Amino acid sequence: MPDHWQDTVEFAQAFRRTLHAQPELSWQEHQTALAVRNALDAMDIPWRACANTGTVAWLNRGSPGASIALRGDMDALPITEQTQKAWSSQVPGCMHACGHDGHTATLLATARWLKLHESLLPQPVTLIFQPAEEGFHGAREMIRDGALDDVACIYGWHNWPALKYRTIACPDSLVMCGNGTFTITVIGQGGHASQPELCIDPILAASAITLALQQLVSRRLSPQAAAVISVTQFDAGSAPTVIPETAQLVGSIRVPDEATRHHINQLITDVATHTAAAWGARCEVRHEPRYQATINHGAPAALARQAWQDLYGASMLDHGHPLPIMASEDFSYFLQEIPGAFALIGSDDGSGHHIPCHSPHYDFNDRLIADVCRWFCQLAGLPKPDQTPQKETA
Repeated sequence: MPDHWQDTVEFAQAFRRTLHAQPELSWQEHQTALAVRNALDAMDIPWRACANTGTVAWLNRGSPGASIALRGDMDALPITEQTQKAWSSQVPGCMHACGHDGHTATLLATARWLKLHESLLPQPVTLIFQPAEEGFHGAREMIRDGALDDVACIYGWHNWPALKYRTIACPDSLVMCGNGTFTITVIGQGGHASQPELCIDPILAASAITLALQQLVSRRLSPQAAAVISVTQFDAGSAPTVIPETAQLVGSIRVPDEATRHHINQLITDVATHTAAAWGARCEVRHEPRYQATINHGAPAALARQAWQDLYGASMLDHGHPLPIMASEDFSYFLQEIPGAFALIGSDDGSGHHIPCHSPHYDFNDRLIADVCRWFCQLAGLPKPDQTPQKETA
């Protein structure tokens, strides 16, 4: 296997684009898992399947001490790609719109470089290739299947287009909010559109509920509260001349902690119930928790920032973005189990990488592969790769 740093980076960039062209949804990452496992075999890195499509691999496994874990997620999203890149998705209605292809490729680059320098590692290293991050609790299932066995600390990251390239957001505590969803079914009395007085219009009631929910964060929570309520779906009706029997609203919440989650859920239920009643309708409200907030541990977060600063300078800590990020991450499951830190790393380099995640026009910034690989290697205890990688040899 070539020992040149640039070969490692180019291998990972090519791997990333191959994954991008063949994306797979949560818990369907069978070909992705196979590609990862084949790459690990080629590097002579032992691994085992974990939580079906997940993979756990090890380096320097026999050395004393507890392991440090590094994580990369693998799943794609049900989005039709519109980037027109040469490596665009070849799977209709499915795309790597969040950069998990890049996260996986970066972890493989790290695996390759660490393997080449395995004798220099001061501790065991566990590599976690995780499925089903996009709302399907892949981290939880990997933990249940032993992914954190003998692991003392864990690090992860996410590319973030809203941050300037190479800047890092890795606070000592709350970095990303928790989330949940709600479904409100409004039940009225259907009938002919020409006779609304004989009906109880669920569309009218659901519209009033939608407007009322938009006031909760601004009027029922503290201005300092990091919370969001968004109605994202409105489904009603069967024909232009029919007032329907029911209407359904679906939405998402973002919360900094579980107390705020409980408070917001209760407010949603109360407002929906009373607003529906004001229009003569009734409603049923269902809440589904998804992920808890991603809360870093202080010492690992400080170490993560220091390692990034050592590599790229103190100015890269000045990301200028308000925290917490309102998006959510199931890396929170790992941080509930063991110490660790999660970082958001900026991808906006002025070359189109400002487009947000989950957009059909998004594409991962391949420059981050080398950047984060260096950082992961630092965290694992290796001397940093040369800053002019084309001169680097083992």
